[in-house]
Amino acid sequence: MSVNIGENGRRSVQAEVEVPGSPEQVWQAIATGPGISSWFVPTTVEERVGGAFTADFGMGIESTSTITEWEPPHRFVKDGDGMGENAPPVATEWIVEAKSGGTCVVRVVHSWFASTDDWDGEWESVEKGWVDFFNILRLALTHFPGQPCSAFDAAGMGDADAWAALTGPLGLTDVASGQEVKNELLAGKVAIASHGDEKQVMLLTSEPGTGICHVSAMPFGGPMYVAIRFYLFGDGAAAAAAKAGPEWTAWFAERFPMGG
Repeated sequence: MSVNIGENGRRSVQAEVEVPGSPEQVWQAIATGPGISSWFVPTTVEERVGGAFTADFGMGIESTSTITEWEPPHRFVKDGDGMGENAPPVATEWIVEAKSGGTCVVRVVHSWFASTDDWDGEWESVEKGWVDFFNILRLALTHFPGQPCSAFDAAGMGDADAWAALTGPLGLTDVASGQEVKNELLAGKVAIASHGDEKQVMLLTSEPGTGICHVSAMPFGGPMYVAIRFYLFGDGAAAAAAKAGPEWTAWFAERFPMGG
């Protein structure tokens, strides 16, 4: 993955995924607040030109941009994404392209103008991060299309052995795709697993509710940042999330306090 550089100084990164569903179904998943919140982070969308697009990443980190183009169910553009003070302004384009066989390609393109590579590394990381979330999007549209979703997450900091300390009690040590997992904390089937440099496991869960679970770890300076995120679907999702959310928050706080 690398930054594309145009002759006019336009720089961009992009990511895409093929998912099941009609353009209208996929649009609901990527261009509405409830849809985006069912596979990404809690998000609100004012569905119009000039509307606000706000994503809440937790820990007080919130990103708000403005919709500048709105063409349902195929395309929208928003301005205002960025890396903070002194960073170049960034436009983000979302595209839904219908394919044969009842699928669509979802593509996101971040673009900005700059004469230096000062921000290239940060946006390459963003491009890479979309891969994980797009895997969740594909699972959600494959198994739970159109269903109500309630999501929650828990996170903390650990040392170099944090991945083992996280996956061990969850029964996820060295699991592989297709493997069934069942213990007092978690039950489901592994959809994606990586225990190398990219440390993550995604499951289709039956406990603490029916849905998707994403377990991950990544370096954060010296320590490791570890997290678990649940997207629960169906009529009982809200009740299941309300019960399980505080339990997982307490579980992480005991083992992986944010203070390190």
